[in-house]
Amino acid sequence: MNLGKKASDFDFEEGEILLFNKPLHWTSFDVVNKVRQVLKKYTGQKKLKVGHAGTLDPLATGLLLICSGKMTKSIDKFQGQEKEYTGTMLLGATTPSFDLETAIDRRFDISHLKEGELHAAAQTLTGEIEQVAPAFSALKIEGERAYEKARRGEKPVIRARKVHIPVFELTAIRRPEVDFRVICSKGTYIRSLMHDFGQALNNGACLTVLTRTRIGDFKLSSAWEVNDFVQMIKAEGNESLS
Repeated sequence: MNLGKKASDFDFEEGEILLFNKPLHWTSFDVVNKVRQVLKKYTGQKKLKVGHAGTLDPLATGLLLICSGKMTKSIDKFQGQEKEYTGTMLLGATTPSFDLETAIDRRFDISHLKEGELHAAAQTLTGEIEQVAPAFSALKIEGERAYEKARRGEKPVIRARKVHIPVFELTAIRRPEVDFRVICSKGTYIRSLMHDFGQALNNGACLTVLTRTRIGDFKLSSAWEVNDFVQMIKAEGNESLS
């Protein structure tokens, strides 16, 4: 859908769906801002609408959908589609953020855990489950992001909500690291899923690596690297782009 095209093949004002591989440590808004800046210069439209469908954490990589022009009206539809992730968790450790954004605060002995127990724990977290989002998340609590409260040392009250996990499978076990693949519904926090996995074992686990590989029918294999997209735009001869 994206790769192999030239800038002139797109109609950014009428509306396009652009697939990107979000770089590590970039926020989703960093990608949107970069793309918006480039497209505004290319089209000459200072009010060109550009938005993303589904936030990825800074420590995650993978598929990010960015819509331009009239296609921004479909963002809610894309956000609601099924998503697929691959990643790695660290078994026997927990952090306040459920990933490596914060330091490990507790360690557990994992020597007694059998592989069968690990696979069984993953199965208990499939189907419709109730999940609590991490305190270090962008959820709004009383008009403020939960992570803002958490960084001040407060404990935001976050209600559990139902999510659907059709697939949660362990693809490789290299203690203390465990690789996984997850297919899930809108609103699922993979960080929380890893935390809950540790609790299901009366142990601990936190997320260390995460890549979103699919949103609905859109796949990461069809996504642009951000810098390649910028260079593709530059190749049209618009020297004002930087």
